[in-house]
Amino acid sequence: MDIEVLQEHPIMEEKPLRIWKKAMYFPYRKQIANKWWEEFKKVWHIAGPAIITSVSVFSLDFITAAFVGQLGDVELAAVSEVQNVLLGFITGIMLGLGSALETLCGQAVGAGEFNMLGIYLQRSWIISMVTALLLTPAYVNASRILKLLHQDPKISDLAGKFAIWTIPEIFASALNYPTEKFLQAQSKVWFMAFSTMLTLVIHVLLNWIFVTKLGMGLVGAAISGNISFWILTVVKIIYIVCGWFPEAWTGFSYLAFKSLTKFLKLSISSAVMLCLEVWYYTAVILIVGGLKDAAIAIDSISICMNLQVWTLMVALGFSISASVLCLSYLAVLATASAEGLPKTAALPTKVEVRSVYTLPSPDPTVWDFTGVRVSNELGAGNPKAAKFTVGVNVLISAILGVFFAVIILATKNQFPRMFSKEQHVISETSKLSYILALTIFISSIQPVLHGVAIGAGWQFLVAIVNFGCYYGLGLPIGALLGYKFNLGVQGVWSAMLGGSLLQTIILFVIIGRTNWHKEALQAEARVRRWGGSVETQLGS
Repeated sequence: MDIEVLQEHPIMEEKPLRIWKKAMYFPYRKQIANKWWEEFKKVWHIAGPAIITSVSVFSLDFITAAFVGQLGDVELAAVSEVQNVLLGFITGIMLGLGSALETLCGQAVGAGEFNMLGIYLQRSWIISMVTALLLTPAYVNASRILKLLHQDPKISDLAGKFAIWTIPEIFASALNYPTEKFLQAQSKVWFMAFSTMLTLVIHVLLNWIFVTKLGMGLVGAAISGNISFWILTVVKIIYIVCGWFPEAWTGFSYLAFKSLTKFLKLSISSAVMLCLEVWYYTAVILIVGGLKDAAIAIDSISICMNLQVWTLMVALGFSISASVLCLSYLAVLATASAEGLPKTAALPTKVEVRSVYTLPSPDPTVWDFTGVRVSNELGAGNPKAAKFTVGVNVLISAILGVFFAVIILATKNQFPRMFSKEQHVISETSKLSYILALTIFISSIQPVLHGVAIGAGWQFLVAIVNFGCYYGLGLPIGALLGYKFNLGVQGVWSAMLGGSLLQTIILFVIIGRTNWHKEALQAEARVRRWGGSVETQLGS
């Protein structure tokens, strides 16, 4: 899919709001709007299914929590501990192992070696399934592990029971994550979107049958999750092996067992930084689980964390489409203004500067359109356009953050009822609504800043910032406020929010002090060093 990249032009130095004001009086508004709509449809061909996939997959656990929450506060706390501690721990590993496949499949597609895709997929299946087998004892002994981590004994016992029943889901995930990367590498995003939506509908129906109608409680919720994840996985595997990929899938091969050691090393290195991101939330739940009235504390913070992540994915999706919408519109405006067209002239058709990129992962923690925009602009030698892209995306994301924060505050006494009917849980969750609203606002901006850093090639620097803010500041201060100063779950989350706020400020400072002209030159040098070539015309 080709995506427009902004032309270098002095208008990019102006503030976004001022340009929007000028655009409203531009004589070719109607023609610009038509071009804008065409580009909007092109981008949503990729952005739409990726958003649907991300939201649908996350909503599987979201739905489970909503049904279990109606059983009681202890049951919800038990499921939350399994989802956020055990499953969170394993998900970090599985996603990390899968990210190695993403790299290799992307390179294979770029090199035209489609026959290697099936081999890479099978190697990843082998490693992931062995990993799932090695991690199974953690689920079998979940109750003992949680008690060793000073979690509430009653919650730990229920969590252990639920964890044992969810063991089949581990192996479904072990096959599912590599399969997703295989499909992503070949841009089969619409199939992924439809399959996840279908699974989500089935998951709601299964929970209604097993949890509500048959009254099977936690066991019913676990069975529903197992069936749903296996349906999702099997549908994708059937799609792959039944002849839809004649070049990429040529059948099972003994070559899958070759070079497993090298593949494993790449998988482990890919998993490390992703695990640090995912396990941060695991650590937060563990800290909260040791507080007084642990069931209420875990319930309230898990409800808020679920809503935060869900709104983050929705906001990210709207940010992607709105960013492209805005930037495509301004690209046409800038070009038309630069050419000094008379009022009777038609809009220029040569505005496009095309740049092709590989579709990234739909996972919201890594899938950010801003990074693509910035890397495209720097690679094309357009430092001013890259800077302008940052400003517009931050503005749009901030507006979306305010929108969701206002909704949370307006419904602070209603949204907790989606997950629990216990009045003390509803009351405690409502008290967290102000912190949740501020967290959602900051989280809406963070993906843009992360995307800028990735687009500019600052991954290692961001990893250091993340580690320092989360593990060096957020968790220690959270434990101190929660236990020493008896501020409970509000103290823990306030520190978590403080770490995120500090991270956002640091990234703002780094980006604000960046010499974009220099970054564009460095991007050109990297492309040349990697064997490519670019022609740039850098502004002074």
